[in-house]
Amino acid sequence: MEDIFRKTYPVLIRNVRIGKEPQEIFLDGTGRIGEIGPDLARDRAAETEFIIDGNGALVLPGCVNTHTHAAMTLLRGYADDMVLQDWLVNRIWPLEAHLTGEDVYWGTRLACLEMIRSGTTAFNDMYFFMEEAARAVDEAGIRAVLCHGFIDLGDAGKREAECRATEKLVAHIRSLNNPRIRAAVGPHAPYTVSDEGLRWCADVAREQGIGIHIHVCETEKEVTDSIAARGKRPVAILDACGILTSRTVAAHCCWLDAAECRLFAERGVHVSHNPVSNMKLATNRAMPYPDLRAAGVNVTLGTDGCSSNNNLDMLETAKTAALLQKFSWNDPTVLPAGEALAMATSAGARALGFGDGRLEAGSPADIILVDTKSACATPMHNPVSNMVYACNGSAVETVICNGTILMLERNVPGEQEILDGAARAAAALVARAGQT
Repeated sequence: MEDIFRKTYPVLIRNVRIGKEPQEIFLDGTGRIGEIGPDLARDRAAETEFIIDGNGALVLPGCVNTHTHAAMTLLRGYADDMVLQDWLVNRIWPLEAHLTGEDVYWGTRLACLEMIRSGTTAFNDMYFFMEEAARAVDEAGIRAVLCHGFIDLGDAGKREAECRATEKLVAHIRSLNNPRIRAAVGPHAPYTVSDEGLRWCADVAREQGIGIHIHVCETEKEVTDSIAARGKRPVAILDACGILTSRTVAAHCCWLDAAECRLFAERGVHVSHNPVSNMKLATNRAMPYPDLRAAGVNVTLGTDGCSSNNNLDMLETAKTAALLQKFSWNDPTVLPAGEALAMATSAGARALGFGDGRLEAGSPADIILVDTKSACATPMHNPVSNMVYACNGSAVETVICNGTILMLERNVPGEQEILDGAARAAAALVARAGQT
């Protein structure tokens, strides 16, 4: 059975449903969906090298996580229930100072495993030692946009080092020639990156034709501090520096005002809503989804890292997003299930440039099969409702990315080795840091 994994060849998926309709899906061996129809076996049998019997499973596009720090799986449960600044300054940053490339490799391998198990086929990642993250993604078989977390704190020497680290990562990822792995620039946030650093990142992204990944207006403090120190709100600074583009994914965005939502739409900025992380760290305001949607912004979903969310389950994130928005704006009609599921799938694919996230011929073969015979899927009056409000990533049975099988009937090859390696790396990191 191991021979079927991590290879691209013609596959026929039978006995599955798209919505309420029985369908079959033919993957043509090029990494794309070749055909979808009710009875493909007659015409495709000669071309098919492997048949997946979905046993009545529901087919969805793969989930796309548009904001995370994958290697922070090693910090899962390490520092919970703390005020954001204390959490960062006293627990997270001191531990991260002891990170090694090997730590990032194992942390990212663990993250990829968790994402595969819960139905995610692509993610947008910002962290350190990202060449090692690229190695992990390459081995895992999923898609990723990777950037070095650029932080200069206004220091010219630090800025130069961050520029070199970014250039090195971009060159390295290009050298891989792997269509599943792309580079981006990653200015951390307006409060950690100088105007000079932001402009440099914007210029490199434009010249290289790559994305921008940045934290924006996560907390009210960021906004008030920016006005006090620089006389402008963070979004105005970003716009002046050229950061707001159609290749930009802006994470969090809890404290945008209505005019900024409209500006994001004008610039084509994609927003990553991170409801679980924002609630856990008490950012005190939900991302203004009604204003963003009204303006026409492409809103996506992200988990953030496992130290501020604790898991990477995008179906759980979709439910939390819907509930948070309804509760925050006192309107049960805000962010219905269909929009939440689209945010977790097709909207994210568009934001990262990995196709349109649709189940149709010619689209990338990034597909998940969800068990319909489980308790959470019974009864299934509305498949979308079940996926968003009732089920979570544990209902995902099979995952295919770029036409290759990564998980089949909950089996992921090499899982135990990854779990053991990540556990060892986490223990060693905490021991080096002298913390518990």
